[in-house]
Amino acid sequence: MGQSASVAAIPSRRESNHSHRYKSKSTAVISPMISDEGDVQLLEGANDYISNLPDECLACIFQSLSTADRKKCSLVCRRWLRIEGQSRHRLSLNAQTDLLALIPSIFSRFDVVTKLALKCDRRSVSIGDDALISISLRCRNLTRLKLRACRELTDAGMSAFAKNCKGLKKLSCGSCMFGAKGMNAVLDNCSNLEELSVKRLRGITDGATAEPIGPGQASSSLKTICLKELYNGQCFGPLIIGAKNLRTLKLFRCSGNWDKLLQLVTDQVTSLVEIHLERIQVTDVGLAAISNCSDLEILHLVKTPDCTNLGLAALAERCRLLRKLHIDGWKANRIGDEGLISVAKCCPNLQELVLIGVNPTKLSLEILVSNCQNLERLALCGSDTVGDVEISCIAAKCTALKKLCIKSCPVTDHGMEALASGCPNLIKVKVKKCRGVTTDGADRLRARRELVVVNLDSGEPEQQDASDGVLQDNGIEFPPLIAAPSIPSASTSRSTSFKARFGLLSGRNLVACTLRRWSGGNSSSRNI
Repeated sequence: MGQSASVAAIPSRRESNHSHRYKSKSTAVISPMISDEGDVQLLEGANDYISNLPDECLACIFQSLSTADRKKCSLVCRRWLRIEGQSRHRLSLNAQTDLLALIPSIFSRFDVVTKLALKCDRRSVSIGDDALISISLRCRNLTRLKLRACRELTDAGMSAFAKNCKGLKKLSCGSCMFGAKGMNAVLDNCSNLEELSVKRLRGITDGATAEPIGPGQASSSLKTICLKELYNGQCFGPLIIGAKNLRTLKLFRCSGNWDKLLQLVTDQVTSLVEIHLERIQVTDVGLAAISNCSDLEILHLVKTPDCTNLGLAALAERCRLLRKLHIDGWKANRIGDEGLISVAKCCPNLQELVLIGVNPTKLSLEILVSNCQNLERLALCGSDTVGDVEISCIAAKCTALKKLCIKSCPVTDHGMEALASGCPNLIKVKVKKCRGVTTDGADRLRARRELVVVNLDSGEPEQQDASDGVLQDNGIEFPPLIAAPSIPSASTSRSTSFKARFGLLSGRNLVACTLRRWSGGNSSSRNI
């Protein structure tokens, strides 16, 4: 019995250590609890340093967290719930029809939202005018709005929204059904609008009866216009012509002949510094019109088979500030050495050159790398004429080159050996679907240039469509918006997930991923 008493009085070392660990943990960790009154209660002995933080400090912390972490923090206590809601400026909502009943509670919590995305699944019924008007009454300080597949919205709803949110600066709408009247209402009421992106706007009347759009009060503030997949995109002509301060114009897969409209635009708007033309009907006449924009710095010509060397030469002669040039020749062989030599002679500030489905030879490449001393990024894809001789010429004379992308070209290990002894500033090389380049050749390049990142993928060649991926990254889209904690975000469409699952977009990944990193730091500023 005495032994039993002594064992009880002197705990074992394991019990003592366990007790010590439990005690120290309970006093060191702050464990706020929600009381009936909503205040924070602390465990005995705990120090509540967080409660002494000002609301502004907590809001700053919340803005640095991920969406999931913000949701968790909002559940800690009522104060954190309030601060998290009041510090959220971006919101993305699933814009199905049942959202209407939830709008008062959502925007009573998130009452300072300035950037809003409303996305609906294509198989669901979207919100209507009532919901959009209700949102506009509660978010009068909205500066960005993104609408996706909100097919129940009409001109009346967009007009009421525009009158309530006159401070709107960026509007992006896709697969919506409202028409020219709704768009004109936005342009007339939102005088601070700077960026407009329209994709598949179904409500615009086709043909000669289409109501013209613009210019409106926003014409003086618009800096970027992006039109995608419109059967009647030319009804935006008055808006483009009237936007005197327009800096960026992007036209993707819009029907109709654009030569005449480009002539009218460039006669009135000479401030353009960036133009993207993809799969639209434009000829050398349109390129000659673009040459009036003497401040042009960025030009994308993607799958425009009617553009030839003559048009490119005329443009290069007058647009001498060109920094970035992307050409997808679509294997039409209408642009080659002659046009590229004109670019080399007239545009010495060229920093980025992407050639897809174009067949340059040593003649033009040698002049390019000799005259363009600032050329840092070069991509050659799907060219039948770019071989070891051309790569050796680039390696010997392109001293400023930092990043090189080669895809589906007849290059071999000898070209890799030339890169090993040239291009002193080279930091990354990507080689894909070049059968002549072996793993040994890539390894030798890595061994001789330890600081150069070499990516090799010697897969089977496929049809070149890399420019689509490149241009998608440059589209006018809002940054990713944070989903609301209580509302699920819009689901990804089945077609997109299907393509991704079966690798149908794999042909775009190389150039898209490469240029995403290359031009990220240079697209917004001039490096001349």
